[in-house]
Amino acid sequence: MRDDLTYRTPPPEGMSPVLERNIQALVERRRRQQEQATAEQRLADAITAFAGSMTFVYLHLAAFGFWIVANLRWIPGLTAWDPSFVVLAMVASVEAIFLSTFVLISQNRMAREADKRADLDLQISLLAEHELTKVADVLNQIAHHLQIEPKSQADLDEAARSIAPERVLDKIEETSRRGSGAATSMAP
Repeated sequence: MRDDLTYRTPPPEGMSPVLERNIQALVERRRRQQEQATAEQRLADAITAFAGSMTFVYLHLAAFGFWIVANLRWIPGLTAWDPSFVVLAMVASVEAIFLSTFVLISQNRMAREADKRADLDLQISLLAEHELTKVADVLNQIAHHLQIEPKSQADLDEAARSIAPERVLDKIEETSRRGSGAATSMAP
């Protein structure tokens, strides 16, 4: 009987057209950025991706393990070519220098992309704040026109005020400097 009174929730429809468009725009932008990357950037990314894989770890375990075992003379009939492991240390050091450089190149590019996304996020947040301020102002006018007294007129007035982002950033920096200055002045 209970089944007659209930119904199965229909499966969700597709995403909203705006969301679909935004996803497609982001995918297309990433594709264009990858196409615009220089050969050096693509090489650095490929090396960084490979160096960050378990395949890379396994290859190093095998190569360095063989090198060490062979030079400890644990493999009969094989003469040691680096009994003091100086060459192995040099190879590992040179490899570390190049790998860290490739990683830094990739990180610098990713940081530039993250900065662009942060700028976009900030612009969208500022636009949303601006639009919400306008909505609060309209609601304030509607309430006034309908002679509705809000419970907290001060809160409504505050919500209807525009925010000056440059002044907010100045205040954050000022407060940060004051906070770090106080911490350093208390140090012995």
